[in-house]
Amino acid sequence: MERDTAQRRAIRQVFVDCARPLAPQEVLVEAQRTVRALGIATVYRTIKGLVEEGWLAAVELPGAAARYEVAGKEHHHHFACRSCQRVFDIPGCAGHLHADVPAGFRCDFHAVVIYGLCQGCGEGDEARPKRKARTTR
Repeated sequence: MERDTAQRRAIRQVFVDCARPLAPQEVLVEAQRTVRALGIATVYRTIKGLVEEGWLAAVELPGAAARYEVAGKEHHHHFACRSCQRVFDIPGCAGHLHADVPAGFRCDFHAVVIYGLCQGCGEGDEARPKRKARTTR
């Protein structure tokens, strides 16, 4: 068990307040609002300790660095914004995906990631004119 420091408390609070999977850099920016002198090495070290303690869980997305969220949540999936790179929880499950496994196969778990634009990045999309595809000659 690690010492209860101001840095550790600030990092834990960021995960509670944000309530979504966070990259270490996101944690740093948010936690520095409380502990100005916080460094990225401390964030990584604290995240590692919180994962080892079982307080945080890694969220693995294809082709991306791990993010972390508070452990113990109900089964859920994720939405990844293609613009701001933030990841959000999607409560619940998309369906009975285990039923789609071929006969004779065993599914141990599944993960679904939906990609698109979050509310902030997609705001006003319907009002924006669609870009025409460029043609090459």
